[in-house]
Amino acid sequence: MSLFAILLVLMIIGAIIAIETTNLLSSIVCVGAVGFLISIAFLFLGAPDLAITQLVVEALCLIVLIRATINRDLTSVTGDREFFGLTVTVAMILVFLVIGVKIFDDFPALGQAVMDRMANTPSSSYLARGAEQTGAKNVITALILGYRNFDALGQVAVIFCAVLGALAILRWPAKKDQKEKDSEADAV
Repeated sequence: MSLFAILLVLMIIGAIIAIETTNLLSSIVCVGAVGFLISIAFLFLGAPDLAITQLVVEALCLIVLIRATINRDLTSVTGDREFFGLTVTVAMILVFLVIGVKIFDDFPALGQAVMDRMANTPSSSYLARGAEQTGAKNVITALILGYRNFDALGQVAVIFCAVLGALAILRWPAKKDQKEKDSEADAV
């Protein structure tokens, strides 16, 4: 079983736990774990820019979600559940440690270009024919303004949706509700 398949299985398990658990904070932590695994999967697929974007958006969303739910769902762990939680935590740390060691074994040696390992990558094509295909003056301009426009637009759309979701969760109370509370307070 390849490492990518293991990542997919862990993502599915994390998503199922996030859906089925009744504890909101545990659900948010599982969603965060799935997002972290997605960013690792993006690294395996050769998209480090998407991995970085995923990590940033995931971190911001987790902060907002934890802030929104921390006061609503206060639970305490007692009895045998404490041992079970510790066992699951240690097992997950060991799994991530093994995955991390395997990932670093697959990375090229320090100083070796990734393009030397993979000859038919899009970056090789961009460097070889980018300026002439886009009509740009240099390769950097061709990459940024020619090839990456839609990718950057997608990243901005993801961040915009994350901000809208955060605002929906943490929205301020409506003025009408505040006026009703003030009138009730005056009536008492």
